[in-house]
Amino acid sequence: MSRVADAYEQLIERLLAWAQDRPDIRAALVLGSRARTDRPADEWSDLDILLVVTDPEPYLTTTDWLKNMGDFRITFIEATPGGNLERRVLFDGGLDVDFPIIPHAMMEQMLRHGIPSEVAAIFGRGVRVLIDREDLAGRLHPADPESLPPRLPTQAEVVEVINDFWYHAVWTAKKLKRGELWTARACSDGYMKRLLLKMLEWHTQATSSTEYDTWHDGRFMEQWADPRVLEGLRDAFAHYDRDDIRRALLATMDLFRWLAQEVTERLDYRYPKSADDYSTGLVNTLLSEDSGAGRGDGF
Repeated sequence: MSRVADAYEQLIERLLAWAQDRPDIRAALVLGSRARTDRPADEWSDLDILLVVTDPEPYLTTTDWLKNMGDFRITFIEATPGGNLERRVLFDGGLDVDFPIIPHAMMEQMLRHGIPSEVAAIFGRGVRVLIDREDLAGRLHPADPESLPPRLPTQAEVVEVINDFWYHAVWTAKKLKRGELWTARACSDGYMKRLLLKMLEWHTQATSSTEYDTWHDGRFMEQWADPRVLEGLRDAFAHYDRDDIRRALLATMDLFRWLAQEVTERLDYRYPKSADDYSTGLVNTLLSEDSGAGRGDGF
């Protein structure tokens, strides 16, 4: 066991010693890389410990409880993709621990009404039970991710993402014309890249003869993405500079276009070419005009 892995195990042991005598903690479960066998943790991996508690407030509004696990240097609250809250902590030695805090009542409701697919996928990748007073982990029926092939999108879902992308291409060009570099770059390299990633995931699933696990948030993209995408991404991100944002926006548009066209072709859907043509023409017009940096153009 490496020094880092040993330090995380010691932290887990301290958590167990403290939590055993706290009946409000109904479950403590390790998720993520330190619980799975496929692409397991390395020395850079963090530790994710899901806490199912009767009252989340003390864990979200106070920090004294963290001292039971060790000395910490930084902590803050962050929303999870599922809409819950987690406390993120940096302990001494650079140990990075995320504590998603789930109300017990919410967990019970989820168990009664059906486990969302994204939750099943997380548990299906691996779970390590530390405390489980009500067999919550067993009742979640973790599924083997290999038995859950990715669901291909409907035509409506694909068209929605395509239209969203082309709308924001124009929006970004307007911000860039106005001289709002921060806003333009944030949209091109942030929001539009999320739409690009979604299309890339669909592209991998729709065009590959072998079933690929596209993970989440671009994890391990270098192993599952089309090599043409990896090459195209070299030009798709911008420096904080007007001309470079313009260049990166156009490169992102080119990359998204062929991905979306191949997805719709493979799935036998209709590609909304009129939206692409209109957006591309307008972006080119906006970016070819002398923008100045005025702020009275109404955008």
